[in-house]
Amino acid sequence: MTTYDFDLFVIGAGSGGTRAARIAAGHGARVAVAEEYRFGGTCVIRGCVPKKLLVYASRFADDFADAAGFGWTLEDEPRFDWPALIAAKDREIARLEGLYRKGLEAAGVQLFEERATLIDAHTVALTSSGRRLTAEKILIATGGRPNTDPKLPGRELTINSNEAFDLKSLPNRIVVAGGGYIAVEFAGIFAGLGVDTTLIYRGDKILRGFDEDLRDGLIEAYRNRGVRFVFGTVFKSIEETRSGLIGHLASGATLEADAIMMAIGRSPNVEGLGLDAAGVACASNGAIVVDENSRTSVPSVFAVGDVCDRFNLTPVAIREGHAFADAQFGGRPVSVDYDMIPTAVFSTPEIGTVGLTEHAAVQACARVDVYKASFRPMRATLAGRNERTLMKLLVDGVTDRVVGCHILGPDAGEIVQMAAIALRMGATKTDFDRTMALHPSAAEELVTMRTKTATLTRG
Repeated sequence: MTTYDFDLFVIGAGSGGTRAARIAAGHGARVAVAEEYRFGGTCVIRGCVPKKLLVYASRFADDFADAAGFGWTLEDEPRFDWPALIAAKDREIARLEGLYRKGLEAAGVQLFEERATLIDAHTVALTSSGRRLTAEKILIATGGRPNTDPKLPGRELTINSNEAFDLKSLPNRIVVAGGGYIAVEFAGIFAGLGVDTTLIYRGDKILRGFDEDLRDGLIEAYRNRGVRFVFGTVFKSIEETRSGLIGHLASGATLEADAIMMAIGRSPNVEGLGLDAAGVACASNGAIVVDENSRTSVPSVFAVGDVCDRFNLTPVAIREGHAFADAQFGGRPVSVDYDMIPTAVFSTPEIGTVGLTEHAAVQACARVDVYKASFRPMRATLAGRNERTLMKLLVDGVTDRVVGCHILGPDAGEIVQMAAIALRMGATKTDFDRTMALHPSAAEELVTMRTKTATLTRG
């Protein structure tokens, strides 16, 4: 009988890897985790959590401006201190990292603070100490990394989303390249903090894959907040001058800035992991190929989270890690259901969405009934702000089931999290209509929309 050092060896201590390690250890497995950087992974250290803290900071400008409409007088002009924000952010991230460590240690997981690579189907090498350890099962949970354009002249002058969290000072002018979550959120952060902000994107509209009304609504809201958009082109080269940076565009135009941030997507973090040596199959973009049980082409090697490039969201990685541990060590065979995953874009105003977009609903349903409401949030009335909230429900016209819920406005993510429960349970428009409204609230619009704005059919 073969004896291994561990029952499970996890490479990567982010959301998915940490959850898998703790649950497996709770089932009695001998577990080890190797992490080369900091415990907590992208979400905690350089992603969702610090980004949300910066989003909060960027929204205080609105609070100060709106206060006068509610009778408040600010004696002094508000002043913002970027280094103070970053220091506070760092303290909170350090606290959370400590909790991740304590959680693993309390579960009895052995921690290795160094890089691990695969040698074969049951062996990993620790690069700093040179040790080799064996495990019956190996889980890869190394997440993703920011994309770069290696052919872009001057790319070394730019920053990525990781580096944006540790800027020594706030630039006066910034250009953000990209059109996804990260680019849009950072553009909102910088604009809210008073930075002259431009967003450049190769497509004709930001947030590809989101409902068109949300995309159009956020572009309009951002423009009203002073964010400039440059669509349909990319950087051709970047150079440094005495006055800052100049970005030369493929269109022939130029953009001047003090900082240029590349947020052009993320790729699976698989470089140098030894996947070839172990025989682990990868897709053309480097993503580890797995089945519905997170098993790779090598029976003893598994992978969860962004490294698989399925649904690159922190809660998905957590759910995948938990399901893996339950199935492999808890005798509870389970696979993850990816239907009706809610998501938010922490722009200002915020986006929350779950279910099918209008385009996808038309493809999936014989008939789609569309319900929309657009209104000024109550707070905006006294504040004098002209920002609007958009709420949209998509209903299968045959079954009456609500198949999509899309919100642009304050607290959209909070509202959609609860709406997701109803959609997961198969709630109908009649169920929404029968639900008593909570007044006065923005969310009550979801249960008071009675008039169809459109009925759509395929073709």
